[in-house]
Amino acid sequence: MKIQELIGTLLADSTRVGAYTLPDLIRFTRSKKMNGIAVAVRGDREFDLAFLDGEPEGALLVDEKGTLYGDKAVLLLSGNEMFDLYEVKPELVETVTVGCHILEKEHISRNGMEVIPEIGRKSDGIGVLSITVLRKGEPQNGVRVSIRRDGQMISNDVTTRDGTVGFKLLYGKYDCVVQDRAMMIATCNIEFTANHSKFTLEI
Repeated sequence: MKIQELIGTLLADSTRVGAYTLPDLIRFTRSKKMNGIAVAVRGDREFDLAFLDGEPEGALLVDEKGTLYGDKAVLLLSGNEMFDLYEVKPELVETVTVGCHILEKEHISRNGMEVIPEIGRKSDGIGVLSITVLRKGEPQNGVRVSIRRDGQMISNDVTTRDGTVGFKLLYGKYDCVVQDRAMMIATCNIEFTANHSKFTLEI
């Protein structure tokens, strides 16, 4: 049985605890030392996270391009997903994590705990950074864009069909890393301000 099929079977017999953003999910599972599986469906993509004793131990991403496991799946979390959390017996969660174990847990901690809050007043210095990725003038769908500051990942997401991706961020200077699933494509510096919030990157 495939991991995603196993997860579906387990959740059908499990109790739903609630719906959480990624930051709230991490805080809640850690505070309760929760054993469970969280599922987020966004368009044609499904993220599954497995928690043992409150810590994220397994990750799975399924989309039209295939399936990614463990750290590769975690790297594509944007931090803006909404997860449904289900309580699952620890021995069953362990069965799931065997095939999708997370080795570098700091990746999910950064995505989950450093997500910028919801947009507030302009005086708060928070806005939406919009980035459009083009190749030979054509929008690039499914390209991963990461936003970093001081070497740490702040957030990341994948471009839509119009080649665009958006991030809720504090105004300031950031490094933008554009890459596909196989290799890094481009890196550039961005100064994000209230008057300069839309960028177009040619790769």
